[in-house]
Amino acid sequence: MENGLTSSPAVMFGEALRFAREQAGYTQEELGKLLHCHRTVITRYESGKRSMNRDTVERADEVLGMRGLLVRLWERVDWHADIEHPDWFQKYVELEEEAAAARVLQYMRINGLLQCEEYAYEIFRLGDARNNPEWLAERVAARLSRQDRFLADGGPSMIVVLHESAIRSAIGGPNTMRRQMEHLLSVGERSNVLIQVAPFAFKARKLPTTSVVLLEMPDGKEWVYSESLYRGHFSDAPSVVQETRRDFDLVRGAVLSVDDSYALIAEAMEEYRHAERRAERGVVAQEQLQRGQRGRVHRGGPRVPRPRARA
Repeated sequence: MENGLTSSPAVMFGEALRFAREQAGYTQEELGKLLHCHRTVITRYESGKRSMNRDTVERADEVLGMRGLLVRLWERVDWHADIEHPDWFQKYVELEEEAAAARVLQYMRINGLLQCEEYAYEIFRLGDARNNPEWLAERVAARLSRQDRFLADGGPSMIVVLHESAIRSAIGGPNTMRRQMEHLLSVGERSNVLIQVAPFAFKARKLPTTSVVLLEMPDGKEWVYSESLYRGHFSDAPSVVQETRRDFDLVRGAVLSVDDSYALIAEAMEEYRHAERRAERGVVAQEQLQRGQRGRVHRGGPRVPRPRARA
């Protein structure tokens, strides 16, 4: 903004959204809950750095009592020209927010849409060299907020194939992993969620070498998303989508059934529970040993035997 004038239509829309929110008496966090997104997403909307999809704009317009004004402003913005190009993961999140269905093949880590709070915290803690509690809390809250659509009644379909490496790779210790296995079993009971496990002994004619997500959009268009070490990769090319869908179907046909998958997850949960109890017993034993050592009175110097009196 220069000389009091807004140079970007996207920024102008963001300011209009912020003004409407403040006039309605909502905080960013409160509006985020009403729009089913995290506070940080509202911040990006209001700064003009992220576009809203039409459904979200219409919902915001209704909640804030704008009588169609926000929708008309939104329609006047050339978002592709004005929005700051998001990083690769932000682009994925925006696609995920609108997806009507998701197919996931995941290695080594539990997919973010299936992570419990404790597991998500440990994942981010591993990457937080600054040990910043506020940063950690914000990242965890943002990740959990992505799950709202998929774990709500009538949410989008989600079919997930977890390689056994994702279940056996302990993140944060047995307590965290036990909670994560419980969460998988609970989420797997939802009618729109299907979880299958590809065991270590799994053999398929062709198994993708990296985690991959296939997102189906409301208009029928599909996106393939995968990650390398430093960036994400997107494609909506029909040949890539078709090949990915075919590979995913072949994988699903060869992995454990849903019931056998849940049995394996339940078995892993009990193993983590036993490890948790062993760790707790180890801590108790160590504390008892330390208390015993502290209870010994050290009188200094070697002990000199004294002659015993004769009867």
